Amino acid sequence: MPTGLMYNREGKLLSDQLTHFNEQNRAKMVDVSDKETTKRVAVACSQVKMKPQTLQRIREGSTDKGDVLAVAQVAGIMAAKKTWEIIPMCHPLPLSGIDIRFAFAGEDTLMVETTVKTTGRTGVEMEALTAASAAVLTVYDMCKAMDKEMVLGPTYLVSKTGGKSGDFIRTDKPSN
Repeated sequence: MPTGLMYNREGKLLSDQLTHFNEQNRAKMVDVSDKETTKRVAVACSQVKMKPQTLQRIREGSTDKGDVLAVAQVAGIMAAKKTWEIIPMCHPLPLSGIDIRFAFAGEDTLMVETTVKTTGRTGVEMEALTAASAAVLTVYDMCKAMDKEMVLGPTYLVSKTGGKSGDFIRTDKPSN
């Protein structure tokens, strides 16, 4: 086997299996120019577990840094729009919609659900996941002075529609 190339356990070149590697097993951005343009939607979730008193202050809007959910919402939207700038092999996409919703689960958990839409040649799963990640990171940043023990995640894809690979709907919820 030539050196410098990556193989799986069966000795097969990774570039023969993974779309983000060229024939030299070097990273590449996938060419989507021949893919069909379709409507694409992705939904992702994440969460932040925290002390009950921290979550209560977020609910009341009484944190020292202001409205945590408003700032997290804007951060998530901005992150989705800039995903291609922070995830190396993502394509810049004309996003047609981004929505972020929050829910309180019990006395200690904030849930975040993001929905991202486009009409294009590649999906928006990474944009939805990036939005969810940025939203929970922002919650952490804004609340860390009162609760350094917050736990972020899991962050996961809930569903996606459109494209050659078809629809995906998660049947199980990952545990924390």
